[in-house]
Amino acid sequence: MKHHLQKVVVAAAIFIGAHLFFVFLVFACCRRRWNRGRSKPEELSSIAIHESASFDPKLRISMEELRNATEDFHPLRIIGDGGFGLVFKARLANGLTVAIKKLEPDAFQGFHEFRAEMEALCKLQHPNIVKILGYCMSNSDRVLVYEFMERGSLDQWLYDTKSSSENSEVSWSKPSVERLPLSWDTRMKIIKGVASGLTFMHGLPTPIIHRDIKASDVLLDADFEVHIADFGLARKIEASQSHVTTQPAGTMGYMPPEYKDGYRRVTVKADVYSFGVLMFEIATGLRPYLPVVDRGEEVELTVWARNMVGENRQMEMVDLAVSRDGLVEARVKECFSIACMCTRERAKDRPGMSRVLELLNRHSDENGVIDRNMVSLPK
Repeated sequence: MKHHLQKVVVAAAIFIGAHLFFVFLVFACCRRRWNRGRSKPEELSSIAIHESASFDPKLRISMEELRNATEDFHPLRIIGDGGFGLVFKARLANGLTVAIKKLEPDAFQGFHEFRAEMEALCKLQHPNIVKILGYCMSNSDRVLVYEFMERGSLDQWLYDTKSSSENSEVSWSKPSVERLPLSWDTRMKIIKGVASGLTFMHGLPTPIIHRDIKASDVLLDADFEVHIADFGLARKIEASQSHVTTQPAGTMGYMPPEYKDGYRRVTVKADVYSFGVLMFEIATGLRPYLPVVDRGEEVELTVWARNMVGENRQMEMVDLAVSRDGLVEARVKECFSIACMCTRERAKDRPGMSRVLELLNRHSDENGVIDRNMVSLPK
């Protein structure tokens, strides 16, 4: 009996000792991983403190000036949400008005990746791509400086048409005049501008996929010229590759169907699909992420649009806010036809952006007609 008790005690001791050893190993691993994670911010702050760069030789940028210009990033200076951070309006000491995006702390994983991304963006010189003027970093704060767009985003023009008496010096996102509906010609000008910018990006020796084309990322200047913005999800396709392997990303309603299956090989055709959705949105005034009632059931915007085109009901699809005076049915049908091509289910069946731009320009008598009586800007 005594011998049996000793065996039980020894077994219990071994069991407890093994468990204590396992707990110690788990604790040591976790501590090591935690310490390794902590070393990144410390390493980052040691090399990123007070670094800034300007891509305009006439412009000098410092974090101190940007803080002063935005009143230390005061909420009243906010003019939009750029997806990876808030956007502020500011007037620099030299009198230049700029848009400043203050990135969220985890928007980029490391200092070197952030700087490489900025240097790549500064080389995207095209009339339909927003110009980045420079950046600043101070410890974990990372700030981008962009050219200022007087008309704000396309999203605001499609949906936020209410008048406001707010001081336009603080925010252009709610100017002191009412935004009248965009005419059909202006909507087509915007569509062509986005197509032009994407064609340029996809045609580079090292093509760039935006991966998040949507109405809020389309900025408009005083003449309603398009400037594609927000490249936080953009990826390059190396010359030897036809795709980039990455996690599916984008905005609900604009993402291509291949993403639903967890497809990780992303090509430029993902942008083509998003552009087609944007075309439907601009023409109809309907948000892509909201369902549309079709034959008594709720369906996606693209499904509804293709059904309507199949029934030859394109004119019924046009945003009710668009004046029918002078609206040419043939051009409306051409617009929806191109959008249907861009939103085909299989990526390989979609046209490239260069072909899309060619089709958009084919039946245009004058590229970029604008109704100057449509809207007036605050002085």
